[in-house]
Order: sequence, then structure tokens, then C-alpha cells
Amino acid sequence: MAPSTPLLTVRGSEGLYMVNGPPHFTESTVFPRESGKNCKVYTFSKDGTLFAWGNGEKCPSWSEDEMLCARNVNNEVHFFENNNFSAIANKLHLQKINDFVLSPGPQPYKVAVYVPGSKGAPSFVRLYQYPNFGGPHAALANKSFFKADKVTMLWNKKATAVLVIASTDVDKTGASYYGEQTLHYIATNGESAVVQLPKNGPIYDVVWNSSSTEFCAVYGFMPAKATIFNLKCDPVFDFGTGPRNAAYYSPHGHILVLAGFGNLRGQMEVWDVKNYKLISKPVASDSTYFAWCPDGEHILTATCAPRLRVNNGYKIWHYTGSILHKFDVPSNAELWQVSWQPFLDGIFPAKAITYQAVPSEVPSKEPKVATAYRPPALRNKPVTNSKLHEEEPPQNMKPHPGNDKPLSKTALKNQRKHEAKKAAKQEAKSDKGPDLVPTPAPQSIPQNTIPQSVSGDPEIDKKIKNLKKKLKAIEQLKEQAATGKQLEKNQLEKIQKETALLQELEDLELGL
Repeated sequence: MAPSTPLLTVRGSEGLYMVNGPPHFTESTVFPRESGKNCKVYTFSKDGTLFAWGNGEKCPSWSEDEMLCARNVNNEVHFFENNNFSAIANKLHLQKINDFVLSPGPQPYKVAVYVPGSKGAPSFVRLYQYPNFGGPHAALANKSFFKADKVTMLWNKKATAVLVIASTDVDKTGASYYGEQTLHYIATNGESAVVQLPKNGPIYDVVWNSSSTEFCAVYGFMPAKATIFNLKCDPVFDFGTGPRNAAYYSPHGHILVLAGFGNLRGQMEVWDVKNYKLISKPVASDSTYFAWCPDGEHILTATCAPRLRVNNGYKIWHYTGSILHKFDVPSNAELWQVSWQPFLDGIFPAKAITYQAVPSEVPSKEPKVATAYRPPALRNKPVTNSKLHEEEPPQNMKPHPGNDKPLSKTALKNQRKHEAKKAAKQEAKSDKGPDLVPTPAPQSIPQNTIPQSVSGDPEIDKKIKNLKKKLKAIEQLKEQAATGKQLEKNQLEKIQKETALLQELEDLELGL
């Protein structure tokens, strides 16, 4: 039996009501419209079968199975079990606990707690498994860091690791208006690392894939970079630069949307992250909200108040870029909130990705691209193309099979023989050359010209360049260690690879 279509909940100045999902988009009769304006919050149960709303705001944090509730009270996190709030089941006590996050998924429950630093002491995040809070070795993992006025802690779906975005309100170097951010990785097995982001600037968004094996970060001064990292915090795929500040994985984890909302134009890039191919590039102007439908095929974008009080409404898209439904709120009304009805995992199976836009009856208006201002003196002259920023193209960061292994002695010997024969043939041709072809006059070569090829093989030249780049980074890490700076685990692993990299570089250069 096919799964039912997810409902869309709409909250605004016209009341609270539900809309049938694709392909009908009519007001649902399952939930009668609540015409009052007192609703401030609503929620679904995890399986989407129950719906509740009210005029208050929720404060406690619940586990997904709703059997454990926790709240922060002064320097303690109080835990309540089985909806029994008459007695505190357990307490986690740490000085100056500022925030905590319960892990998703079933038991055993885990909790991440953040304690800000003070008087020269660093801030730290610790991971615990409920209810093991006592003793000096009770913590599953600990990560300390400086430069943190606040943090955002993100568990992956399997509750095996946490990403921590540490932020300062003010960047003392003056490089950024948004303060300074760093990204840290903490695993429940005790491993931790600083995620090295190759471009300076703010961290706009970090999101886990539902597989819990990789995450995507959007970072850097505009145009921002977006990169997928694995659990070793090594880059897997770099999407290059673009106008983006948010990332959204589909429920099945096979599609990634990179978007630029807020003060950007609403440009979206829809990527197939299995094959790293671009699917579509729709534009959702003035959007303040984005959400994937539980079926993994449809996308919701909305313009809501109070962020924007004009042009409120929402759109339902197919990930191939087609607009399937559009609703505009009347000019005298406002849209406050809109969201999908949740479903349990596995209800909607993953479908094969299509690159052809699905048909739609809603006309799509291509946004007009504003042309750059040209002063009157230049309007009748040819246009010169100039860019404020150099755009970086997407790049696959995965090592190709066999490329990282140095050549064996036998293979290296055979390669030298082949190169020697090739050189002998070239020399024989050059001996006959003066009698057949006149030698061209030598041309002056600029001193700053860099030869494009050293070995004659672009692939080998590229490998040599990358190896030298890695060795240079290792030298910098060794200098930092010599000054007394404590290195992370992934940085120490890079230093340990120096001998292998030097051997590989030597083998490649000998084979030229």
C-alpha cells in the first residue's frame, strides 16, 4: 500500500489549518481550521499521527521516544523518566553549564554539555552516556577550546559524533563583522579534531548527512565555499564558491541543496551527492524558510513574517526545479509559520534521481538579472568583463584509486627503461632535424613564466605539485609543535605521513 501524502501545516493571521500535499494542494478536512490568532506554537508527534498546538512556548528537551525529559537548572541538568515529573531521576552537575543537547535515536541516551571558559580557562564540550555521570572518567569525550562566547552542538543521526560551532561575538582582528567561528568534531569513542576550513570567514551552516558518515559545511567570505567532509574531517568534495549560506540534505541523504537566503537572492543548487552532479539551479527569491518533504522529492520554501511582512506565501517545488504549487497570502494578511507533517523513517523509499524537470502547470517566472550601472560616458562603449571575485569550480577531493601508492622498484625500473628509449628516439630525431627543418629564431621568454609541464605527463606533474603542497603544510605543523602548540589528532597523523610522502615524491621525480 502506498504511503499517504504528507500534510502541510500553515499558521498565520488567517488562523491555523492544514493543506493536502502533492499533487492536490487543497485545504485538508482532517484538521478543522482554527481561525484564532492565539496559536504561538504547534508540533507533531514523531510519527506524525498526533498534532498539538497552544499559546505557550516549550522549554524542556525530550528524547525522541519521549521517555526522557531534561532541563537546565542553574549548574545542573535535571532528568525525568517515563513522564514522571514528581521526582528527579538523575542529575548532571558541572560548574556553569550553559547549554546541553540530547542525542537523537533510541537508548542508550547521550548528552552533550557546554561549559564556557572563564579567567583564562578554556571552554569545553563533554559527551556523556545517560545515566553514567559520576566519576572522573565518566565522560565519553571531552574537547576544550578558546574563543567561544557561544556554541551550537549538532548530533549526527546515529548519535556517534557531535559537531560544535564555536562563535565569538567580536572578531578582535577586525576581519569579520560576524565575529569569529571555528568548527570542532567530537566522537563518542573519544576522538576529536578541529575541522580545517581552507577559506577564512564566517561559518554559515553545518549539516549532517542522514547516513552519519559525512557532513557539509558552508563557510568563508562571500562568495562562500561549501565542502563535504568525512568522519576523519578530510574534505571529500568541494563545491567551489557561490552565493550561498545554507545547506540542506534530503531525508534519504542522496540530494543536497545549497542555498543563499536572507540577504542573498535565493539561488539554490540541487546536487546529486552520490555522483556529485548538479541537478538544477532554481531561484526562490525572498525566502525565509526551507524544508524537505519526508518523501525526499519535494521542497517547501516560504516567505514568513515577521522576517518579511510583504509578499508572504509559500511554494512547493520538485527538486528538478519545477514549481508545483504556489500560494500567496493576501496583502492584508501575514504568514507566520509553515511546515511538513513528519513521518517515520522508511515510510517513503528512496527513488532514483532524475535530471529532467517534471512537468508543472504553475508558470515559472525567470527573475530579471539586474545589469551593472554604467556611467553615461561608458554606455556607448564596449563592455569589459570584470569580476570582483575569482570563482572556484567544484572539485572532487577523493584520492583516485592507486594514485596514493608509490611505484614498486620493478615498475620504477621499467618506467626508467621506457623513458630512456623515448629519450634516445628524441635525440635521434634531433640529429636529423637541422637538415630538414630550419631552427626557429629564439624568442624572449618572460622571467616570471612558469613551465606548465615538467615530466610531459600532466597527471604526474599534478601529483608532484600536490605532494609538495602537503609537505609544506606538514612543515608548518612541525613549526607550530616546536613552539609548544598542542596539535590535534588529525594534525599529528599528517606529520606521521611525512616519510611516506617524501618517498612518493622521490619515486615520482626519479621516474621523470
